[in-house]
This record gives sequence, C-alpha cells and structure tokens, in this order.
Amino acid sequence: MHFFILLALFLFTNCSDTKHKEKKVETIEKKQFLPEKNEVDVMVLKNGVFKKEIVSNGKLVALQKNDLKFELTEILEKIHVSNGDYVKKGQTLATLKAFTYQQALTKAEINLKKTELEFQDKLIGRGYESFKEDSIPKKEYNMLAIRSGYKDALHELENAQFNLKAVKLKAPFNGKVANIKSKQYEQINAGEAIITLINDAVFEIEFYLIESEVGEISTNTKIEMQPFALNKIYEGRVVTINPLVEKDGTILVKAKVKNDGNLMEGMNVKVRIQKDVTNQFVVPKEAVILRQNQEVLFTLKSGKTYWTYIQTTNENSSEYTVIPHPDKSSASLKPGDTIIISGNLNLAHDTKVIIKQ
Repeated sequence: MHFFILLALFLFTNCSDTKHKEKKVETIEKKQFLPEKNEVDVMVLKNGVFKKEIVSNGKLVALQKNDLKFELTEILEKIHVSNGDYVKKGQTLATLKAFTYQQALTKAEINLKKTELEFQDKLIGRGYESFKEDSIPKKEYNMLAIRSGYKDALHELENAQFNLKAVKLKAPFNGKVANIKSKQYEQINAGEAIITLINDAVFEIEFYLIESEVGEISTNTKIEMQPFALNKIYEGRVVTINPLVEKDGTILVKAKVKNDGNLMEGMNVKVRIQKDVTNQFVVPKEAVILRQNQEVLFTLKSGKTYWTYIQTTNENSSEYTVIPHPDKSSASLKPGDTIIISGNLNLAHDTKVIIKQ
C-alpha cells in the first residue's frame, strides 16, 4: 500500500516539474520574439553659430633666453644658484677667484699715482700752477699726459677695474636658471657658456599653418593653447605672421601666452584657433552617418525615421555644418526639423523609434 502511495507522489511531482519547465521555456521563447525598441536622442535643427577650428602643433619659446659667459679665464670659486632658481636682474650667479685681478688693480692704482706725480712735474716745468685739464691747452695737456705715462696708467686702471668686476657673473634680467654646466674649482675659459637664464614670464608659441589657413587669422587673433603634458587650456594672441612660405607650403606664426608658473621652455603644445561662422545648420558629428557611401542625416516625423542626403561643409573637433545634398532632389533640411543624434547606426528608412526620456 505504501509503495503505491509513494509511486503516485513521484509521478505527480515529476509531472508538475515537467509542466513548470515547459511553461518556463515558453516564457523565454515569447520574450525572444518581443519587438525591439529603437531608442534615440534628438535635437531640433536651427540656424546657429559654428565655431570653425584651425588646429596645429607648436612649441614654447622664451622671449628672453641667454647663455651667460665669463669674459675671463680663471678658476670657478663658487656657483651661488641651482637649476630652477628664480633670480632678479643684477643678482650674482657665480664668481671666479679674484686674487689675481685684485692684485692687478692694486698695482694699477699705485702706477697711476706714480705717473700722476710725473705728469704734475712736467706741468710745473711748463709754468702751469693748476693741474685741471680745462685750464691747460688741450694739445699740450695730451702731449704731457702721454710722455709722463699718465694716459697709459689710466687705461691700465680701467682694465683692472673691469676685470675685477668681471669675476662676478650677474643676471642681465629676471628669470630662471637652467643648464648649469660647470662645477666649483673647475677651470673656466673666457667665452664658455656655464649658465642659461630664461625669462619665462611670457612665452612665444611657434607653430605652422598652411597657406589656405593663414587667411583666416591676423595679428591679435585669439588662440587657445594646451600643453601635451598638462590638462589645462591657456589663451594667447597672435603677434607675428612670417611673410614667407616654407618649402613644405607652411607659414610660421608666433603667438604670446602668459605663464602661470607651469609652462616651461621647449614644451610641445596643441594650438587651436576658432572663428565664428554664422547662419549655419550645426549638428554633432555623431548625427552624420554613411549610407551607400553617402553622408546621411535621419529626421524624425510622427515616430518614424526618414533619411536625407546631406553634405558636410565645415567641421571642428565635435561638430559639422551641413546642407542638403545639392545633387539629390529629395534632399531637404529646414529649421525646425527633428534630427536624430544618437542610436542611429543601425536605423533604416521608415523605422519606428522612441525618443529617450
């Protein structure tokens, strides 16, 4: 008896599971055949202002940049600065050993006093009581000054004073120190560059444009500049356009930009110049797709898609300006048209769509 009851329960359970599975499969199959919903984003077409862009790559160049050199040959006694230091005009950057030049100055001063006495003796011998130059005939004064050695002594003193002053290398302008090439106690040769000084308050941007693009700009045209190494945009102005076309058909343009402290000499940058073009149909680039190798826009009317052939006339990094294709009689665009701008890659003509909420 128990056996028959267990068998009946088993058969009932198995039958219920089978019906449940069949119902589940049927539900899955029904879901697979549900109609696909095409959801799109749209915009209303209107006449607007298009930001035409000219893009180029360039490099930052300091307005003032000098390789500083000693005019003497001597041992380097001390460097007072390090790379990256900001210095002011007249600040001492490095010094040479001054002993030899200090001795030469002392000797020149003693020699001048000797020759000055000799010069005065000659003037007294000529009957002059005053030693002032303006009280003696110029010709005679010069003759006696040369014969006494006074002129030579003055010249030697001036040279000695200049050389002693030249043992100090001073900044000719405000700027940052770079490229220190020598070390303390090294032999420095006259005319050998040991420090580079860069005035980085304002930079020039050097970049090239093709001939057809140069007509779009002029001096004082605003530019945007972004260093490849920084996620920041700077504004500047065109200052010069070189009136010479290079061999590759490009023209050198220079603009100025202020440094906020993050820009450095030699940085590679991207330059963008924008110009407003009015009364244009402007659409995002994503709105334009290709059908049969033709540029197409999808418009939306009564919940259905209609494609129209167009031509793009201008472009920047994110937008096109468009017009109806002049060779297609069916092409039409007018203000107020609803343009599909996303979800259009797999659309066809006369497809039902839903606008995303």
